[in-house]
Amino acid sequence: MEKRGVLYSGKAKSVYETDDPDRLILEFRDDTSAFDGKKVEQLARKGMVNNRFNAFIMERLKEAGIPTHFERLRSDTECEVKRLTMIPVECVVRNLSAGGLCRRLGVEEGLTLNPPTFELFLKNDEKGDPMINESLAETFGWATRQQLQLAHELTLRVNDVLRELFLEGDMLLVDYKLEFGLFHGEITLGDEFSPDGCRLWDAQTREKMDKDRFRQGLGGVIEAYEEVGRRIGVNFD
Repeated sequence: MEKRGVLYSGKAKSVYETDDPDRLILEFRDDTSAFDGKKVEQLARKGMVNNRFNAFIMERLKEAGIPTHFERLRSDTECEVKRLTMIPVECVVRNLSAGGLCRRLGVEEGLTLNPPTFELFLKNDEKGDPMINESLAETFGWATRQQLQLAHELTLRVNDVLRELFLEGDMLLVDYKLEFGLFHGEITLGDEFSPDGCRLWDAQTREKMDKDRFRQGLGGVIEAYEEVGRRIGVNFD
């Protein structure tokens, strides 16, 4: 498959056209940002680590019957994916209280949420990814009722699979976001799943092992990402 021009370049990933209209190449870069781009750094090995981590997770989700856009690893920093028509809505599940939930509601960090919460956010950096609901998404044409229902069901199935996977590695899946798109009309998981887009804590110490290490200046960001991967069986060699 031939790699062609850049279709889109985001904060940490670039997407390339190919000679196959149904396939794209997703490149993971070493760029790292937080607080809507106000804090930006380059972290060595990050692109490779997130690419391999994402591939491992996507394969596990495929095995569980969840449709994903991931096709195959192409290099240390690139993978081949299906070309989706993306739905501009982020699906967020929270198993424990942290981050924005604590700020919005004034609750303490680390509370077990039973059942887990499910939230929707409009994917719009300029507006700060505002929280929305199903009614708004349907009214403004961001997604249909059926698409939202399927995305909700798949997001909770992902939670069942990954919460158990990380627990086997003695880690807590605190929260995460997913993005979906359409591939020939079928709702399909897109984007990525890596410590950049979720919160993971050590189950015993509750040490943060995700992007909060970068946000909060704790250091050891990539080392933590690699430790998470090793605990669940990701091969970074």
